[in-house]
Amino acid sequence: MLLTADALITGADLLRPGWIDVSDGRVRALGAGEPPRPADRDLGRVTVVPGFVDTHTHGGGGGSFSVASEADTSAAVALHRAHGTTTMIASLVTASPDDLLRQVAALAENVRDGLIDGIHLEGPWLSTMRCGAHQPALMRDPEPAEIDRLLSAAAGTIRMVTIAPERTGALAAIRRLVDAGIVVAVGHTEATYEQTRAAIAAGATVGTHLFNAMRPIDRREPGPVIALLEDASVTVELITDGVHLDPAIYRHVARSVGPDRVSLITDAMAATGMSDGRYHLGPVQVDVVDGVAFVGGTDTIAGSTATMDRVVRFAVAHCGLVREEALLLAARQASLNPARAMGFPSAGLIPGAAADLVVLDSDLEVAAVMRRGVWEPRSAS
Repeated sequence: MLLTADALITGADLLRPGWIDVSDGRVRALGAGEPPRPADRDLGRVTVVPGFVDTHTHGGGGGSFSVASEADTSAAVALHRAHGTTTMIASLVTASPDDLLRQVAALAENVRDGLIDGIHLEGPWLSTMRCGAHQPALMRDPEPAEIDRLLSAAAGTIRMVTIAPERTGALAAIRRLVDAGIVVAVGHTEATYEQTRAAIAAGATVGTHLFNAMRPIDRREPGPVIALLEDASVTVELITDGVHLDPAIYRHVARSVGPDRVSLITDAMAATGMSDGRYHLGPVQVDVVDGVAFVGGTDTIAGSTATMDRVVRFAVAHCGLVREEALLLAARQASLNPARAMGFPSAGLIPGAAADLVVLDSDLEVAAVMRRGVWEPRSAS
């Protein structure tokens, strides 16, 4: 199937006009200008970008990954795929040892079935001082026995784990997880600059939603933010939903670290795509008011109700570049960078890669989504 479009972004380059040849679920070839043969479908005046890779999402469409049921997981996946997410890591919040083990075992089956692409443990090894929407009473130090049980239950499906470096045993846990092929992130932390540097030296390579649930920068104690930003080996997550970060923060970080180290995420929860009301994020009650999620009875933000197309539109609007350059950067931050951070092969639209793409109209709204060479149904949007 050969497709043509007004513009095609590979993740690294802009082709205008562009064409892409898809066969057996993969990109066979692509290029700029006239295609090598007549197109099977001309997509028209649209921009084709690589499928979005969301490495931090807790649910959507009324479904929560923490419930770990087929119905909840399917609802969340359908909602986010309709908004352009073709690769998704299911994030779990802090839970008791038995509940977490059950959740991991259930989601591992969904990974093996191809419904999701990995598991992210955002907890329980976090700081109670920066708990956010996690249950402080369930937070604990990372113990080798629990880590081994989870790794056994997951059977290679855990992609990322977020840890607060100041917890007792954190550095040993980071090394153990990295040795198991798992990406370790620093987040929900009150760590000092030096503690964060030690975590990076032990193998941590991601900053979980930078600035949010994280010790702030002080002139005499730079804290985790500066340590994560200044290390070239670290990819930093940013929730560009218009709620979690001021546009100036996004611009500053993007300019400071360059085009390859920002990963756009949603941190979406079950209420994404749903109406305002009462929901849950793990065991924590969440109230959604005017589309913003709060821990019940507080003003603490509890994840988001964003989809990846929304965070991309925010990034394009606020990065301070002309539209064409802005979309090229945002597409990279929403596809290549998170894929590379997770160790996924062949990220972006390149020959040999999976045919995962998103068709955006002139307003950057999703017009169509292809995953593994198959067009996704649009009814879930």
